[in-house]
Amino acid sequence: MTTPIEKDTVATVHYTGTLPEDGSEFDSSKGGDPLSYLVGHGQMIPGFEEEMMGATVGETRTFTLTPERAYGDRNEEGIQKGETSQFPEGIEVGTTLIAETEIGPMPITVSAIDGDEVTIDMNHPLAGKALTFEVEVVEVRPANEQEISHGHAHGEHGHNH
Repeated sequence: MTTPIEKDTVATVHYTGTLPEDGSEFDSSKGGDPLSYLVGHGQMIPGFEEEMMGATVGETRTFTLTPERAYGDRNEEGIQKGETSQFPEGIEVGTTLIAETEIGPMPITVSAIDGDEVTIDMNHPLAGKALTFEVEVVEVRPANEQEISHGHAHGEHGHNH
C-alpha cells in the first residue's frame, strides 16, 4: 500500500514554481535534488501543503495559489526608508540583506536608493503574487519521532542540523 501525504509524513517532491501572470519560473528542483519536507509542521507555505495532501508516489499535481495561500499580500508598512550610512557599503537596488528582528532573521530587499536615502522592502519577494506549482511526488514515508520533535525532515534529502 502506498502512503499518502498526510500530517507527520515526510514528502519528497520535485517541483517547478511559475508566476501565472507571465509564466516565468521563480523556483524549481528539476535538475537538482528533490525537496523533502515534514508535512503539517509549517515548513511549506500553507496552500502548498493543503494542495499536496493525499497525493501518492508517482502522482503529479498542478495548482495555483492566491497570495493569501502563498506568501500573503504585500504590506505597505513593510516598506521603510533609512540613510545609506545605516547599510553596508556597495549595496544597490535588488540587494537582499538579512535583518535581525524581534522575530528572528528576516530577508529585506533594497528597492530604491535616492541620494542618501535607501528604501527597503521587508515583504517576501513573492508577496502579493499568485503562484503556480507543478509538483511530482517522489517518495512519502512516515516521519520518525526525532523529525517530529525537531519539526523538520532528516536523512538523505532533509536538513539535519
